[in-house]
Amino acid sequence: MSTYRDPTPLRAFGSGAKLGFARMGVPSRSGGTSGGSTRATMLRTVAARERRSHLTAPRVPTVGIDIGGTKVMAGAVDADGVILETVLAETPDKSKSPRVVEDTIVELVLDLSDRHDVHAVGIGAAGWVDGDRNRVLFAPHLNWRNEPLRDRISERLAVPVMVDNDANTAAWGEWRFGAGRGEDHLVMITLGTGIGGAILEDGRVKRGKYGVAGEFGHMQVVPGGHRCPCGNRGCWEQYSSGNALVREARELAAADSPVAYNIIERVKGSIPDITGPLITELAREGDAMCVELLQDIGQWLGVGLANLAAALDPSCFVIGGGVSAADDLLIGPARDAFRRHLTGRGYRPEARIARAQLGPQAGMVGAADLARLVARRFRRATRRRVERYARYERYAQVLGARSTPGAPR
Repeated sequence: MSTYRDPTPLRAFGSGAKLGFARMGVPSRSGGTSGGSTRATMLRTVAARERRSHLTAPRVPTVGIDIGGTKVMAGAVDADGVILETVLAETPDKSKSPRVVEDTIVELVLDLSDRHDVHAVGIGAAGWVDGDRNRVLFAPHLNWRNEPLRDRISERLAVPVMVDNDANTAAWGEWRFGAGRGEDHLVMITLGTGIGGAILEDGRVKRGKYGVAGEFGHMQVVPGGHRCPCGNRGCWEQYSSGNALVREARELAAADSPVAYNIIERVKGSIPDITGPLITELAREGDAMCVELLQDIGQWLGVGLANLAAALDPSCFVIGGGVSAADDLLIGPARDAFRRHLTGRGYRPEARIARAQLGPQAGMVGAADLARLVARRFRRATRRRVERYARYERYAQVLGARSTPGAPR
């Protein structure tokens, strides 16, 4: 199957770092005939449902971007979900302007475009994205409040842009290429700085009326419990996430607990140096405290999954995010707690609980694949516009010929 490749490279324009290119007969921004407003209008008309249109999406490279609480990861991804190249940048401090995050995204795309033919950009944002997939309504770990991220980025990058919640993009990636392949009813849980979630049914991401479905991490499981960055107390992510794991370890170390001596020695007494990966590493080495902490996180995970099973009845839970690297140290206790707390246990089928196969790249791969769907619709709209223009030109030529003296009528 041949792939269209435009000979004109993706390039920056002026101090605004805007990109110009020509594909499928679309004049570049520098040509003055295809402005950002036209493209933005077309992107806003994209339907909110993917259905199974990925089967007919163009097999072209796209860029996926995963924006987390600590880093921005971008990668060029092909149509089979294979990552061609990855680049990373630290997430700018949340006290800075959202413009700084936008600049980081643009710089990463420009970097990748130097070596890859970029046809579309997909962004998985760590926050609530509205139903139009344009604005980030709220991000607990970044300074985004009602930010029109898609429009801002599409104004600077002359390619179609797709924005979605990072858990939605991770779930899509796992459903297309990872642990969720073949599942018709899938729930994704991402354990990282907090807890993200997503729902897929019959090949469609369920976003809800306002686009914020799947925020499972902010279900209140302990009334009056730990304060959450979202403003409430007792949210699920305060008991089963990377932050919860590190908080418990640091509290034990700060109290100079005898069970924490090993980890205190490992960080040479510097409690802020205790991290999730270090806890997982020590647990694999057999450190009793770290094993117990991961068991606690896993048990809370299982309780939450049982609640979700009662509400959604999926066939499969896929567990992703950085904390899932603990594998059976986390997933084992989660499965046990899930079976103990499942409503109707013993008299109903149990959902499969699987660790994500794409690892921390799931959101990036999923965002790139969803962007490919936008590229397909953008190309179709472009092709129709070009065809209409060609028909108009032919009609004008016929009218001109008829108006010529002596021409046949």
